[in-house]
Amino acid sequence: MKIKIKLIRSCINRPKNQKKTLVALGLKKINQVVTHESSPQILGMINVVSHLVNIEK
Repeated sequence: MKIKIKLIRSCINRPKNQKKTLVALGLKKINQVVTHESSPQILGMINVVSHLVNIEK
């Protein structure tokens, strides 16, 4: 199952682990959308930055 992840808030003044998680997801700019396959690893990464992104299934 594919999920779309959209960055809606900036990563400025966020901890390093959150910034690195966004880069690992492929998100660099606000309003950028990436598509990933739903897996436990991706869902865990989304959980770390859930306050910065929107998720569509």
